[in-house]
Amino acid sequence: MPGTDPREAVRIAAGEVDLPFLSELPARGVGADMIGRTGALLVELPVDMVHRTYRLVDHPNTTTRRAHDWLRWDLDALEEHWETSGRHGGIVKVQACGPLTLSAHVELRGGHKIVKDRGAVRDVTASLTEGLREHVAQVRRRVGADVVVQLDEPDAGRVIDGTVPPLTRLDPIRPIPAPEAAELLQSLIDAVDAPVLLHSCNSPRWDLTNLLSGIALSLDVTDLRPTVDYDPLGTFLDRGGVLAAGLVPTSEPTEPLHAEPLARDLAGLIDRIGLPRAVLRDNLLVTPTCGLAGATPSWATRALTLSSEVAAGLAADPDFAAAE
Repeated sequence: MPGTDPREAVRIAAGEVDLPFLSELPARGVGADMIGRTGALLVELPVDMVHRTYRLVDHPNTTTRRAHDWLRWDLDALEEHWETSGRHGGIVKVQACGPLTLSAHVELRGGHKIVKDRGAVRDVTASLTEGLREHVAQVRRRVGADVVVQLDEPDAGRVIDGTVPPLTRLDPIRPIPAPEAAELLQSLIDAVDAPVLLHSCNSPRWDLTNLLSGIALSLDVTDLRPTVDYDPLGTFLDRGGVLAAGLVPTSEPTEPLHAEPLARDLAGLIDRIGLPRAVLRDNLLVTPTCGLAGATPSWATRALTLSSEVAAGLAADPDFAAAE
């Protein structure tokens, strides 16, 4: 989300959508972005900012403390909103960078990316798993809600393809094959003690997701490739999988945007894939296409409202947006 005020972010996130979420506010600086927030969740693996890059270090430091403070204040704001608004229970979504993307961005002590060392990747996955379990338990204690964990993996494809930039051109980083990457992710998914939503703003990596079980998917559905993505997505939904359909743009368009045309677009996609319209009601959430940190506060609110309006319309009548 945009801005730096966790109370305002919680107010919007809890007021505009059916699935409230614990916001990330990267505008606050180091430790508040996706990588820094996830660094705060790691157990016994402190991170520091070194030469504008996060790096594993031996001891907690200013960066570590700042990231923990941001997270604590965000949790305080969430708990305060639940108390003052009279909420109890429900569902809350929390986000964290997945272990593959985290390993592609954070450096080892020698300057190589974590992904360079398979043992280090396993250690980070185990540390993140333990940290997420503690995080989920804390949210449950604070607000009495069930928790959904969103794992952000925008760079999983680079890890699988071996295209993570190395320390030097003479020392390339070997790819982690999709089955091995899936094994790492599945170990976290099975242990985190909460439903998991796997998110990527980039093109879907079906070679990875087809090997995973027990997940929902979050994808930008405005840029799907018919010859590559329609069949595996249709198979996923036909098996009862849940899709968080990224539909609403993350920046304000030049022309006003309304719920009904967006609903028609989503219904048209389901028609082209060849699935029954009931999928729109039973298997889909509606979301912005990606994060809203770069949006204006007013558009961030409007994007979430639009997502809810589209979802509510399709839930009430999946056939109302019949293709013309």
